[in-house]
Amino acid sequence: MSTKSQLEHLGLFDARVPRYTSYPTAPHFTPAVDETTYRGWISSITGHESISLYLHVPFCRRLCWFCACRTQGTQSDAPVRAYVETLLAELEMLRKALPEGIRLSRLHWGRHADAAGARPRHAACGCGPCRLSSGRRCRVLGRDRPQRNRRPRMEALAAAGLTRASIGVQDFDPEIQKTIGREQSFEVTARAVDLVRAHGIASLNADILFGLPGQDHEKIAQTVQKLLALSPDRVALYGYAHVPWVARRQVMIPPESLPAPRDRLALFEVARALFVADGYVEIGIDHFARPGDGLAQAQRDKRLRRNFQGYTDDAAQVLIGLGASSISRFPQGYAQNAPATGAHSGAIREGRFSVSRGHVFTPEDLWRARMIEALMCDFAVDFAALRRDFGLDDSAIAAAVAPISARFRDMVELSRDRLEITPEGRPLVRMIAQMLDRYDAPALSHSTAI
Repeated sequence: MSTKSQLEHLGLFDARVPRYTSYPTAPHFTPAVDETTYRGWISSITGHESISLYLHVPFCRRLCWFCACRTQGTQSDAPVRAYVETLLAELEMLRKALPEGIRLSRLHWGRHADAAGARPRHAACGCGPCRLSSGRRCRVLGRDRPQRNRRPRMEALAAAGLTRASIGVQDFDPEIQKTIGREQSFEVTARAVDLVRAHGIASLNADILFGLPGQDHEKIAQTVQKLLALSPDRVALYGYAHVPWVARRQVMIPPESLPAPRDRLALFEVARALFVADGYVEIGIDHFARPGDGLAQAQRDKRLRRNFQGYTDDAAQVLIGLGASSISRFPQGYAQNAPATGAHSGAIREGRFSVSRGHVFTPEDLWRARMIEALMCDFAVDFAALRRDFGLDDSAIAAAVAPISARFRDMVELSRDRLEITPEGRPLVRMIAQMLDRYDAPALSHSTAI
């Protein structure tokens, strides 16, 4: 049975499900996690560990209409400079709270979607995240439009150790760009790519979207073929999420111009086929990478992970988020900073971390999170690992997977030691993963699955 037929048979074309960059997902965070909880989790980190940092920078020179990021427009540097001072103060507070000997695995700069929003923060807006890496694999992810990748800026980034840059494309069709408020020609993008490579930055990522207003098979094929001419090492192919109740600027995009769910699936398949034909490896549900890229290697080695950045090969168990609305992940749970820039900055000025909500993991959360991540990354769950790592018995595992085998029996293969999604069922992985989710999804809290 084709994917389209499966979706029609199950009535899932309009299903709204999480992207599972976390479990439980952010709409389920509560004020039960506060600064005291957060400081306790920080103090539990041992000095020999590696951690990752994420710094949220919620500013754009111009707001794209399609974007669901937590961000605000500014034409002056004053609010940005003030915010940078807040980040520096927050970093100093964190430095004092951390034990000696901590090593930094990755450092990410960027903007993320709202807690009820559409996609991982490094791709939601597509303004061009960049990763800075030292020889110790400390990576910094930031954002910039290709139009703003001027030579002095690139020289400064290269001098700081930039080894991977990511360009937000979305679509190269001029009419689509105009409709989504994101006008950026292929020539501008190509010049930005040339500038990146001229400064010795070998690795290139790119983001594009399917399901945009007015997009059809020919247009998305042309966009992909132009992108392939730039030869990125890694591509994120996301479905545009129309969530105007989250991102009010999306009301500028007429909903009647959006492709229907069945057409969105066809757009994805057109793009997917072109990437695969050009030699890219499929990574999870929405990434493609050259065989030598770190994500492809992690997938081969069963090291691929899922976090707020989407798919990653970062092995750090602790990700600490700094800045307004940033989310931290510890082995004990999630902690999110105050979403409003003013509230966050006020707390830092008073010498407090601005943590306002989060979630403390239960034992069940941990093994269900492992199962969901395994499905999202490997399309399979190893039951022997669940027995070993969480002490689950066969009856608990059987009860957890029973709803999956009942509803998706033609799309999964089940044995005593393994649950695996068939190749035909992989486009439905988010919906299959949701069967393991024990939390009720709030109305309109997630984007459509297709």
